[in-house]
Amino acid sequence: GGAKEIVLTGINLGDFGKGLTGGKKREESFFELIQALEAQGAVERFRISSIEPNLLSNDMIEWVANSRHFMPHFHIPLQSGNNAVLASMRRRYLRELYAEKVGLIKTMMPHACIGVDVIVGFPGETDEAFRDTTRFLEEIDISYLHVFTYSERDNTQALQIRPVVPMGVRHERNKILRNLSFRKMQAFTEKHIGETRKVLFESANKNGMMEGFTDNYIKITAPYKEEWVNQVVEWTV
Repeated sequence: GGAKEIVLTGINLGDFGKGLTGGKKREESFFELIQALEAQGAVERFRISSIEPNLLSNDMIEWVANSRHFMPHFHIPLQSGNNAVLASMRRRYLRELYAEKVGLIKTMMPHACIGVDVIVGFPGETDEAFRDTTRFLEEIDISYLHVFTYSERDNTQALQIRPVVPMGVRHERNKILRNLSFRKMQAFTEKHIGETRKVLFESANKNGMMEGFTDNYIKITAPYKEEWVNQVVEWTV
């Protein structure tokens, strides 16, 4: 019984401990939090979801590589692969830093799964800027994308940025990146075929089948076995 896996998520996970204004209110950092979670021993698996590349320190990556309980799976927002668009979005990093972090993760954990958040159609995203993003995502060794289509919100400074990207173009760009995501996940999964990895199976019985995820987030479907529910099972991909 009990949860076997917890996903740590938030808007800016890496800002944990800094208080609302960013002035450090607490003593703990996000790195200290994950070290404390590792030490508690009650939960078998943790995943780090949604940590900005500038807050994902090299020490943290190395620590996860050696961790027993933190899975080799990172979800890291990128938003755009074009530095001018990143600046318009007021992101606190450049694409070069993103590529560097992905490279370090894959050097230390070649089997790691890396998910990426991307926004398409942000004001000022020209065709060339979008091509930059697409090329960048094709080049770096990531596993899947979560693609969001920009939508206008009142009172944001982005409303002043031109040119506005037509809605049809936004949807087209979304489709292009979702196709890329599918290809990336396929390629990532194929790299691991034949490997035996640990799978945590979920409880839902879907027409006699059950689903689970490997440590590195490959989705596994297997014939339903009640004794496997919420259990970690050795499985050959």
